[in-house]
Amino acid sequence: MPLLEVLIIFSSLSFLGYGVAYFTTTNMKSEFIRFGLGKFGTLTAVLEIVGAVGLLVGLLYNSILLIASGGLALLMFLGVIVRIKIKDGLLASSPAFFYFALNLYIFLESMKIFLD
Repeated sequence: MPLLEVLIIFSSLSFLGYGVAYFTTTNMKSEFIRFGLGKFGTLTAVLEIVGAVGLLVGLLYNSILLIASGGLALLMFLGVIVRIKIKDGLLASSPAFFYFALNLYIFLESMKIFLD
């Protein structure tokens, strides 16, 4: 299996897990409250789940992969900004940065495929 496909599946399963966790645990909801974004928690979780499904569908349709990976990269970029704004440390901010970088990579690789 090519590396890009492995990364897409990894990212998809991660975002699916995070999105579902928001609805099944109290920890995720309390984090959004700590960020000062309590009213955006449900929207963010839904976007994560939609993005995760989009990544999987994107394995078959590159245009969907482009949209899903770009959307998730943007979502995680905003997550990094929020972490910086609330002065979270490097360790607490690293997952958001990792998933931003991962989905930006997937986006750029899918853009190469799209343009070929």
